Amino acid sequence: MPDHLPLLCGLIWAGCALIMLMLWLVQRVRQDASVVDAGWAFAVGCGALCLLALGHGDGVRRLVAGVLIAGWSARLTIHLLCDRVIGKDEDGRYRMLRARWAERAQRRFFLFFQLQALLAALFSLPLLAVTANSSPFGGWSDVLGLVVWACAITGEHAADRQLAAFRSSPGNRGRTCRSGWWRLSRHPNYFFEWLHWWAYVALGGAHPESAIALFIPILLLVLLLRVTGIPYSEARALLTRGDDYRAYQRTTSAFIPWFPRRPPPIPEPS
Repeated sequence: MPDHLPLLCGLIWAGCALIMLMLWLVQRVRQDASVVDAGWAFAVGCGALCLLALGHGDGVRRLVAGVLIAGWSARLTIHLLCDRVIGKDEDGRYRMLRARWAERAQRRFFLFFQLQALLAALFSLPLLAVTANSSPFGGWSDVLGLVVWACAITGEHAADRQLAAFRSSPGNRGRTCRSGWWRLSRHPNYFFEWLHWWAYVALGGAHPESAIALFIPILLLVLLLRVTGIPYSEARALLTRGDDYRAYQRTTSAFIPWFPRRPPPIPEPS
């Protein structure tokens, strides 16, 4: 590990913290914390690009990885801005926190935004494995990484568009999307987001730094399955869609896309 790496990681963390400080100030003026999600995706991309630009591995691999992480960051940032910020009310998660925290809301949102800065710096670290790989770009693991990235980004983009098209119809209010990827998974966007991080594991190859790249998809899986992802989304869906969503849960995989199960038979009246 290069001697300057701890300093570089500290600077990336400081940069992410500055981005989140500015977004917290925007939140304070607008009374809308939804911007933090788009800011996180943007900060991760910035941190990762800094690591790649200052790295010492194969130049072609670092360039390719930079294009991939920048593409991921730009797509997700724009999607989150359009879906949750521009012309939208504050996301329900943050309205709930604002009401719960009451007069302490601004202090706690500041800490929350800075926690997101720390997570953004952490999620930029998988690119260390890429910078440590000095072998010429073009091996089988590089091809695998490109295929995984393309499948993940294509799948996530398609799932987002399918959900947006479903929600755009007034007749679907209170109903659950069961078209496209949403027929095979209750959370295909989460699945493809998780899949995306395995691309950098493949691009990093076999190096000590690869352990960091491997840690991120494992951490993300825990967060999605047990903490902030699926548990919260499912709880809100049950509140707003009730029996329709319960039926969807009984037939559709929670995470990994798979063929729907047949609904259990309705017992005949005795």
